[in-house]
Amino acid sequence: MATETSPVFLVHAAADPVVLVINGRASYLNCAPVAQFFDKLLKQGRRKFILDFSRCTGMDSTFLGIIAGAAIEARRHQPPGSLALMGLSPRNLELVKNLGLHRLVTVDGDASPALSAEQAKVLTTPDHEELANARLILKAHENLCVVDPNNRGKFEDVLAFLKAQVDKDASGGK
Repeated sequence: MATETSPVFLVHAAADPVVLVINGRASYLNCAPVAQFFDKLLKQGRRKFILDFSRCTGMDSTFLGIIAGAAIEARRHQPPGSLALMGLSPRNLELVKNLGLHRLVTVDGDASPALSAEQAKVLTTPDHEELANARLILKAHENLCVVDPNNRGKFEDVLAFLKAQVDKDASGGK
C-alpha cells in the first residue's frame, strides 16, 4: 500500500484523453509530480484528461487546487479542454462539491478507464525545496478561490501564511 509520501500516481500520457490514476492518498506531501505533469502536457497541447479516483483513499485541498488549475488552463484554449473525475467515493465527491470544483470539471460516476500495467507509468516525487513547495500549495489554493470566491474565506489563514512564507523566502528571509 502506498504511504502518504510515496508515489501514488499512475499515468497513461499517450492515451486520448490522458489518464491519471490516483492510488492512495493525494495530498500536499506528494502532489508536486501531478502539478508538473499537468504543466508539461498542457504546454504540449494536451487538453483532455480523465482522473480515476476509484483507488483514491483521500485527498486534500492542495491536490484539488492542482486539479482546478489544470482545468482552468485546459478551458482557456479553443476548443476548450476538459477534465473528467471518475470513480469518486462519496467522501471525495463531497470534497469536490464543497469547493465548487464540480462546476469546472465533469464528474462521471463509477466508470473508470482500464489502465494496463504496460500502459501505466508512475509519476515520481521529485526533491522539492521548501520555497517551491510553498509556492505550489499557495497557487493550488489560489486556484480554488478562482473556482469559487467563497473558498477565500475557507482558506484565508492558509493563504496569508503561505504568502508570508513565500515573500519571506523570496527576499532571503528578511
